[in-house]
Amino acid sequence: MNWLADLHIHSPYSRATSQKSDLFGLAAWAMAKGLTLVGTGDFTHPAWLAHLEKELAPAEEGLFRLRQPPTPLPGLTVQGGSPRFILTAEVSSIYKKAGKTRKIHNLLFVPSFAEAKAVNRRLATIGNIASDGRPILGLDARNLLEILLEESPTGFLVPAHIWTPWFSLFGSKSGFDRLEDCFEDLSSHVFALETGLSSDPAMIRRISSLDRYSLISNSDCHSPSKLGREANCFSCGISFPALKAALQDPALGFQGTLEFYPDEGKYHLDGHRNCNVVFTPEQTAQAKGICPVCGKGVTVGVLNRVQELADRVEPLYRAQDQFQSLIPLEEILAELIGQGMTAKAVQGLYFHLLARQGAEFTLLRHWPLEEAEQVSPLLAEALRRLRAGQVHRQGGFDGEFGRITLFTPLELAAEAAEQKRLRQRFR
Repeated sequence: MNWLADLHIHSPYSRATSQKSDLFGLAAWAMAKGLTLVGTGDFTHPAWLAHLEKELAPAEEGLFRLRQPPTPLPGLTVQGGSPRFILTAEVSSIYKKAGKTRKIHNLLFVPSFAEAKAVNRRLATIGNIASDGRPILGLDARNLLEILLEESPTGFLVPAHIWTPWFSLFGSKSGFDRLEDCFEDLSSHVFALETGLSSDPAMIRRISSLDRYSLISNSDCHSPSKLGREANCFSCGISFPALKAALQDPALGFQGTLEFYPDEGKYHLDGHRNCNVVFTPEQTAQAKGICPVCGKGVTVGVLNRVQELADRVEPLYRAQDQFQSLIPLEEILAELIGQGMTAKAVQGLYFHLLARQGAEFTLLRHWPLEEAEQVSPLLAEALRRLRAGQVHRQGGFDGEFGRITLFTPLELAAEAAEQKRLRQRFR
């Protein structure tokens, strides 16, 4: 059985997160996207953990389902049954090590409420875990892993969005050059890394020291409609032990990832957002890392940092490394119609297509182009280009998302009549 998972999300108890990111909103959007398994996020927050325990019932080993049948989004039907949940949390560790302040985010996975509570009791003695869904603790990442292993022997830790400049394992501002320098004697217990929106396996597989790790991708969403911006593909049984085993040995059923184009991520290139300065790594080197507008150091992005640590010119993939780069359907439709993603026509077409096809990932990856042409020849061409990787890239930098498009402005200008038809039909 093939299934998809988004393992990194946040609850309404995390800062800047939608109140709609409760279990019911997450379940509804998981069905719309075509996700079988979703992380709960934020199990370290006492109020959210109480909500999880109230609303979730045991399902397959180490996984959970809603006690009440999920309600699909208006106009849609339940696809593939009730989504499953896995207990997850993200912890922000800020501490000094080897003469430098480190700011590292890590994902925790546990198979039971009892183990989540045991982890929380330990973390509560170190800092305030009730102030934010993603707690900030003065705790060495190595010691966080030790606590997890002691309180949840079958649980596991995955370093989050490993290249983000400010808060990650390899980040340019506060990270390490080697995983072993972070986790020391416990390094062997780490077997997977999260790529983050600004990188993909093609970039990471240029670094031989990371060859042994599985690479996972997740949305890190703060709103349920953003679920599945990135996701993971599995062919193993659906359970906590099966998922963990597949990540430890991809031959047991981890089939790779569905990715953002990394250029769209907020930290792909270098630059200064406030100064509207964006640099490639080569331009940053020429400027000696200094912003020509304000005279301060630019924020060094993911591409630059990967190139700094890379010891290969070309990626060397493992046998199980598979990934496909996609653009979220709402972004595609907004480009086709020529309006913002929240416009009535864009949302109208989006839900029309989901009602017709059942799930967003099915549509993006597998919907026959001849059927798409019946809705709109422009839509069919967009899907053809997406699947062929024929995209235009504008890289994100210093917290500013990039932009990936399928058509040039001239091409869209020639399709003005089709755009107008779509706006009028679905408004």
